[in-house]
Amino acid sequence: MRRAKDPRILVFDSGFGGLSVLSALVATLPYADYVYLADDARFPYGDLRDEALIDGLEVLLAAACADIAPDLIVIACNTASTVALERLRAVFPIPIVGIVPGIKPAARASHSGHFAVLATPGTIRRSLTRDLVRDHAQGCEVDLIACHRLAGLAERFVLEGFCDLDVLRADIAALFEGPNSATIDVVVLGCTHYPLILPMLQKVVEHPVLWLDPAPAVARRVMHLLQQEWQDCLAGERLGAAQITERIRFLATGDGQARLERAWAALVERAA
Repeated sequence: MRRAKDPRILVFDSGFGGLSVLSALVATLPYADYVYLADDARFPYGDLRDEALIDGLEVLLAAACADIAPDLIVIACNTASTVALERLRAVFPIPIVGIVPGIKPAARASHSGHFAVLATPGTIRRSLTRDLVRDHAQGCEVDLIACHRLAGLAERFVLEGFCDLDVLRADIAALFEGPNSATIDVVVLGCTHYPLILPMLQKVVEHPVLWLDPAPAVARRVMHLLQQEWQDCLAGERLGAAQITERIRFLATGDGQARLERAWAALVERAA
């Protein structure tokens, strides 16, 4: 049953990695309407200059807001969040929630004081990531690991159920190769694609670590900003696949809408 006050949430990513965030949102706020917008025509964002990324994103979100009038925007892309959040919040009058590597909670959770961040090269090289380390992880040893193939492996794993473990192991090899690698006890998933391939990551990382996915925290923040705390008693409620999909509209700037829908259907089926 829909109610007049059900919020409408625009979830944005450059591809379908943000489906991990959408999953957390649906679990936390089952009674909301969602529009998932992927800028797959410009994917991957890590290859864009900062100004080109920001300008294009502003135009795209302005058109989407005019069309669907969301109550809140979630930027479910680490690269876009690290580059564009300040500008977007200055331009748009509605709340905007971004996602950045969970360095602050990782520093709090680590017992050894040594944790790693897996992220795209674009997220690793941007100053905000290092600012987060400086501001929230003083006294910790932090390994920033740029992953070149992990996002692509995650997409194939979702769509085809296959992952080349040798390629995966090679892409995150820095987790094993450091002189103190055995003391890493927390690994931050610094790209929204990475939770999608977490079962395979757990296979190749032999020593026990806490895998830190910031998506649930993003969902809780959205709940608070929209004053939807009443839905907290429903968090985790398992809706049927048809009920979930009925409340989600998928859009893409390129030809990726059908691919988004296939990926979401695969995730819903896997979670059933």
